Amino acid sequence: MKKRNRKRAARRALKVVHARPRTLVPAKKKGPMKIGIVAIQGDFEAHAAMLQDLGAETVEVRTVQDLEGCDGIVLPGGESTTQLQFLKEEGLFDAIRKFAGEGGAVFGTCAGAILLATLVKNPEQESLGLLDMTVLRNGYGRQLASDVFWGDTALKKEPLEMVFIRGPIIEEVGKGISILARHGGKPVLVERGNVLAATFHPELTDDLTIHQHFLEMAGRQLASSAAVS
Repeated sequence: MKKRNRKRAARRALKVVHARPRTLVPAKKKGPMKIGIVAIQGDFEAHAAMLQDLGAETVEVRTVQDLEGCDGIVLPGGESTTQLQFLKEEGLFDAIRKFAGEGGAVFGTCAGAILLATLVKNPEQESLGLLDMTVLRNGYGRQLASDVFWGDTALKKEPLEMVFIRGPIIEEVGKGISILARHGGKPVLVERGNVLAATFHPELTDDLTIHQHFLEMAGRQLASSAAVS
């Protein structure tokens, strides 16, 4: 935790553009949105802090029961094979697929992005298959230190800070996938419908832009479901 805080403090010394927090409550829903964060590995506490800053309620997810009442799910970083095994053992693999199939918003970062892909390479492994894309594991190398870059994004005018830690590479995306940011000519932030994926770690910055976008996505899904019902 102290090491992470030192990294975040160092980044604060750089020029970072902050997104303005706002309350994101969809129409016809009383109270804040509830976002479940799969708490197996990765900095799930940092994800929670950002979402709470934006007015959302968060809950750590380790069982299928923890998903009850959630409006969105975050799959943090870590080691994708370890997480995959845990999701399978706890029944969360099928539960998350069902959640997404019913329109629930899902956001994966780094290892979470790997789990969302339809095809995983280097080596191949099973995945949730929720985003039509091919992902190369450890595409940027196995370095232990983080690499920080700034790049253009469709989400705002200012450059987006991107922290890569053994990040995967998105080699190819299918039809209907929106590319929201690139690095080195490759997509690093993509979405389709109710699913969002980043190959980097937005939770390790002070920029709320991507988490705000995810909450807005979840809000649209809730509003759409309410309209249908």
